[in-house]
Amino acid sequence: MLEPQPAGAAPREAAILARTPDDKAMLRAAVELTRDLGEAKPAVFWPDMLASALTGYAALAGAILAGNVWVAAACGVLSALAFYRALLFIHELSHIHRNALPGFRFAWNLIVGIPMLTPSFMYEGVHPLHHARTRYGTAEDPEYLPLALMKPWSLPVFLLTAILLPVALLVRSAVLVPLGVVIPPLRRLVWARASALAINPAFRRRPPEGDFARMVFWQELGASVWAWFLLGWSATHGWRPLLIGIAVIALGAVLNQARTLVAHLWENEGETMTVTGQYLDSVNVPPPGWATALWAPVGLRYHALHHLLPSVPYHALGEAHRRLTAELGLASTYTRSSYSGLFPLLGRLVRSTMAAR
Repeated sequence: MLEPQPAGAAPREAAILARTPDDKAMLRAAVELTRDLGEAKPAVFWPDMLASALTGYAALAGAILAGNVWVAAACGVLSALAFYRALLFIHELSHIHRNALPGFRFAWNLIVGIPMLTPSFMYEGVHPLHHARTRYGTAEDPEYLPLALMKPWSLPVFLLTAILLPVALLVRSAVLVPLGVVIPPLRRLVWARASALAINPAFRRRPPEGDFARMVFWQELGASVWAWFLLGWSATHGWRPLLIGIAVIALGAVLNQARTLVAHLWENEGETMTVTGQYLDSVNVPPPGWATALWAPVGLRYHALHHLLPSVPYHALGEAHRRLTAELGLASTYTRSSYSGLFPLLGRLVRSTMAAR
């Protein structure tokens, strides 16, 4: 059985990690052993997404309607976890071919993305840049910051800003996007700076083109109409349901931000990295830990493996991991990206920020 390495070990030097030579045997095995795992299966995607969304809405209704504060709180936590899982299908949408899973993108946006004010365009066209061979870990990567090399106070700030995400999304769709229709400079600013699920403050998004621009238009319109409805209904019927919904989404956002903190080691200082270096800067948290399925759902417990095989759908990553572990062995480069859990990884990151430089 694979023994995940403890996360308390001293972090590797960023420069050494960036220049790690490619392990060609591992890269070859990753491709050859998983050729049959590339199909996104509708029988997995649809029930998983729909059940997650249904659970989220049902539990949210329970949180709003329950008279007992503890029952309401329990329903709120369940709703946050379910919506968190449902929302993370946006990651799969950024990778699967547009002709795969007919109707899934539309249905996800209608059921999850637009109601949560996070349409799929906010990740599509952005996340693939994070996987680009020459962009990962550099200033051009929208999803990378050298967090392990920053000041200790940066981590709680990074984590707690997620609390503001639901309100920011509401303001964006209800106010900024409509104003941008009549104020072109504002429209360009909102698109460049506030239309991507990115953590790199230097990232500027390029204007959409062609079919993607048309998709953006309809998704933006849907999100704005929904945001107006939420505010209008709340103004006439009471703000409690909206405030509970905001709290539920904020909880999921904080959980996702915590997951982001341990998705990588965050030790690169902007150098272009080898594929193996990128893999070793990323994190797998394989079984047997059951809690990982809650804080890193939809395959994100195999985040390092995902960077090796970004086209393999989430439901096949567990099998890919088992095959590679069996083929390459426990002393291989492959197992060096396996860690034991969330809190040891967070501890490693905190210690790294406190190290003298």
